[in-house]
Amino acid sequence: MPLMRRVGWIAAAVLISLVAACGPKKVATPVAPGAPRFPDFVQPTAPAELAGDPLARRNDVAWGYLQAGDLRSADREIGLLLKERPTFFPAQTTGAYLALAHKDGSAAASQFGRIVEGHPDYVPALVGRGLALVATEQNREAVEAFRAALRVDPSLTDIARRVDVLTLRGLQDELATARQAARSGQTDAAIRAYRNAITASPDSAFLYRELAAVERQRGQTRDAIDHLKRANGLDPTDAASLVALGDLLEHEGELAPALAAYTDALRIEPDPAVDAKRAAVRTRLDQSGLPAEFTAIEQAPQVTRGDLAALIGVRLAPLVQTAPSRDPSLITDIRGHWAERWIVPVARAGLVENFGNHTFQPRAVVRRADLAQSIARMLNLIAVSDPARGRQWVGVRGRFSDLPTSHLAYGAVSTAVASGAMTITSEGAFAPTRPVTGAEAVAAINRVRTLGRFPANPSERP
Repeated sequence: MPLMRRVGWIAAAVLISLVAACGPKKVATPVAPGAPRFPDFVQPTAPAELAGDPLARRNDVAWGYLQAGDLRSADREIGLLLKERPTFFPAQTTGAYLALAHKDGSAAASQFGRIVEGHPDYVPALVGRGLALVATEQNREAVEAFRAALRVDPSLTDIARRVDVLTLRGLQDELATARQAARSGQTDAAIRAYRNAITASPDSAFLYRELAAVERQRGQTRDAIDHLKRANGLDPTDAASLVALGDLLEHEGELAPALAAYTDALRIEPDPAVDAKRAAVRTRLDQSGLPAEFTAIEQAPQVTRGDLAALIGVRLAPLVQTAPSRDPSLITDIRGHWAERWIVPVARAGLVENFGNHTFQPRAVVRRADLAQSIARMLNLIAVSDPARGRQWVGVRGRFSDLPTSHLAYGAVSTAVASGAMTITSEGAFAPTRPVTGAEAVAAINRVRTLGRFPANPSERP
């Protein structure tokens, strides 16, 4: 501003101040001829109940000096005004802004804080407090002050933008602190920093996931589960959060929710490692509460017809329930057998057939050709409801070094091998007469369950 122009403006302001002191009712407020020196400051206008107060006009004069950059005159005016009435809070607010203009952020923050305590909805003081807190690098508290001002006056778009900038800056700082603390094993500090970051950005799913990882490290499993659920609620497409949630739920013995978490993760992003976790949980679900004979099947050197019926009845219950009944006749040799409850429905569905004399022979050993025939029956039922999927195995003709096409089990073996439920040796042999091990039987049934997309259902357990 040219010197003569500035001197003239100040003289006019002083004259107005003197006139105001003499008591005329109308006082003009000095306006800086150029842009205000402190455009971020919000003028402390008097509320409606004080609008006619002469001190309000004098406060406007002091504010004009402040925005013109004449801090000495502004200080003098505010000093006189507050000496006359120390409780006049618009002038107190102008005085706090003067402290901020003098680059005394700490004093300004204290003054604004006292004003806000007495007048919590006074926007100029709330904004001023936020600016003072920014000046003293208390960004988190500054955001709170600015948000309080926005709650009173949502039209403060410049303040809203400032909140966004400070929030992002605070989030970046807290996130860097949290990650460094986590890497250094300072879990207490990491958790505090993550919580601060979440306060700054409560809708960021990745923050909850990273916080959960630290909590898991500290053994705070329930907190970690809650935060992973929150992460999943905010971002249902985050497969990593779902897998981590499944891991914790499985660890806690909550198998059905763990299975659901793994399944949801696989829908988002196929992953063989996660698929293996899901299969393991399914097995635990199947075996929970089952007879000891059932849990021993997988380790058995050879399985019986009763074992096979139990595997099918437990792990493929939906298929058994929907299969048409083929043999409703009485079975005469299963009373008292541990797998009786599964043998009856599996036999009636034709998945493991009875013999002609109405016996089931539950203790008879299952050969590989026998298993292939059962597998083929199940796969054919799946193909009826899902022909596109069934084309993987229906009508396939395999080549086996030890099984001619004339063999009675040739078609079933071709189907079982084409589906991946059963395998052949590197030389192409199927070994149709070899007894089936427990591991082979379990793997074959699990493959059928995968092909049929049958979920584990805890309600089907006895």
